[in-house]
Amino acid sequence: RTCDQLRCTACDFRVSLFNDYIWDHSCDYLFFRNNMPELSKLRVKMIKKKGARAYACQCSWRSIDELTDLQTDQRLRWVCGKH
Repeated sequence: RTCDQLRCTACDFRVSLFNDYIWDHSCDYLFFRNNMPELSKLRVKMIKKKGARAYACQCSWRSIDELTDLQTDQRLRWVCGKH
């Protein structure tokens, strides 16, 4: 179970999540900085993968395909935006 209201404290952007997708390895900071949150622009770097989930804000991104505790990644500044 994951929070669907994640917010990044570094860029103050809502974290978007996309079910059944992962990010292409060519993604970089400028790609997300220039294209978030426009799905039509993000799709060019999304790869369909059943059971995976792609997360991104304007400064960070992750592809998750197994149970992962995102709090263990010290580089992420994502917190629950409250429900």
